[in-house]
Amino acid sequence: MLLVRDIRLPISCGEQDAIARALRLLGLPPRYAAACGIAKLSVDARHREPVLVYTIAITLQDEGEESALAGALPCVCFTRKPQFSFAVGGQPLAQRPVVCGLGPAGLFAALLLAQNGYRPLVLERGLALDARVAAVTAFEQTGNLAPNANIQFGEGGAGTFSDGKLTTRVGDPLCAFVTETFLRHGAPPDIAWRQKPHVGTDLLRGIITSIRREIEALGGTVLFDTALTGLQLDAGGGRLRGIATTKGEFACQTLILAVGHSARDTFAMLHGLGLPLTCKPFSVGFRAEHLQTEIDASLYHGAAGHPALPKGEYQLSRQVGGGRCVYSFCMCPGGRVMAAASEAGGVVTNGMSLHARDGKNANAAVVVSLDGKDFDNDPVKAVAFQRGLEQAAYRAGLAGGGAPYAAPAETVGSFLEGAGTLALGRVTPTYPRGVAPYSLGSLLPAELAEALRTGLRAFGSRLAAYRAPDGVLTGLETRTSSPVRLLREEQTLECTALPGLYPCGEGAGYAGGIMTAAVDGLRCAAALMERNRPMEGECCAQPQKE
Repeated sequence: MLLVRDIRLPISCGEQDAIARALRLLGLPPRYAAACGIAKLSVDARHREPVLVYTIAITLQDEGEESALAGALPCVCFTRKPQFSFAVGGQPLAQRPVVCGLGPAGLFAALLLAQNGYRPLVLERGLALDARVAAVTAFEQTGNLAPNANIQFGEGGAGTFSDGKLTTRVGDPLCAFVTETFLRHGAPPDIAWRQKPHVGTDLLRGIITSIRREIEALGGTVLFDTALTGLQLDAGGGRLRGIATTKGEFACQTLILAVGHSARDTFAMLHGLGLPLTCKPFSVGFRAEHLQTEIDASLYHGAAGHPALPKGEYQLSRQVGGGRCVYSFCMCPGGRVMAAASEAGGVVTNGMSLHARDGKNANAAVVVSLDGKDFDNDPVKAVAFQRGLEQAAYRAGLAGGGAPYAAPAETVGSFLEGAGTLALGRVTPTYPRGVAPYSLGSLLPAELAEALRTGLRAFGSRLAAYRAPDGVLTGLETRTSSPVRLLREEQTLECTALPGLYPCGEGAGYAGGIMTAAVDGLRCAAALMERNRPMEGECCAQPQKE
């Protein structure tokens, strides 16, 4: 397959115009091509008039001629579709492998194991997706929080209630495995070629359920409402021999631990066992909401609203004093702010978009970075800091006259002035439990609050929407990523202190976002497979008897 890159066309042109340009650049008549299509499409909006930038994929009738054309122009290259093969070790497992967590990392780890005959046992502390959605809806309406069925826990993990972004800076070929799997299970075809692919939370739910059913059809077993509570070691304490769960004990010699960034009780259990947990960088801040039309106008100027242009997205950052960075994160075009608490008495915000991204508001996290030195490199202090902010936000919502789990909020202009007011203008907050006026700066250490003010002012110099004083800030955003990392060997991906345990994904501190977590799940499953072959004979998912 040939790729012809950097075909730049006005927004009035379309796919066929780009294909025709690519063939002309190659000097080929259309009859020589067996197939042509978009391999990548992005928008260059750096100047007043946005342009579409295409990469066109061309397969020739005689594929043997393709390599000869590669390099004919700087924009032309030859590529082959990735082929995936995974080594299988010689030592048979005594028990089926266990995967703990059914977010992106656990889901793809279990899928790869199931596809290769390992019949994994998958534990998920939360509920299956339909029941989980019902629990989230009930919380939004009533304030009754289910600790294991919320936006953080349940089938699909935290990414289920998000924009469903598949963007990543990871150049791993396994990204193609993830994309192909999503497409096979019903994702929109354009995730294969858009520069910033997204699925949307509404479509993502069906895809996740479909992948889980494939795992089960291939011999895997998924146990919902089953939380990991302990690890059992052999007599010498050097290897894993079993696990304890809320549904009983299971023999286990290989465990892929993909519990997500909010499994604080699991972090505490691992710390209590003396396993090597360290602090890792994470960030805190709030959700910023603007009118989506303002974001579009800020990015596309006079072309805003043109049907060829996607909903406007942005990514902003500013280095501030003390080695910190203020940046936007998890931007959700046409989305809404979500009530993402997983512990009683704490308020957590997040963002979500449907596939159509047709909501009135855009929202993004605006956060400031923290690292281990802020907590004396003590992971217990890092988790306590997160929890303390969430509890303070809960109390602030009540103090401002809100219902339980109402979120504290103020307008951008008020936050910059330290006024603590919420004089709403054109932007109506979307947080489902309601918002209450409160000084967000007072909920954060003074250094972090000032860093966020500096960042917001800098954002306003780059994006006009951030100069609007009636943008709404809703707090607090605390779960940007895991505050801890469970150390693992670079080659085997096993925990440095416990062979057979594979720390995996975002909760273990090795990923951030759906795509990178899924890839890490695949890498951990591949590492497990490379050392072990599937167990022989029948397998059983029943807990051990006393």
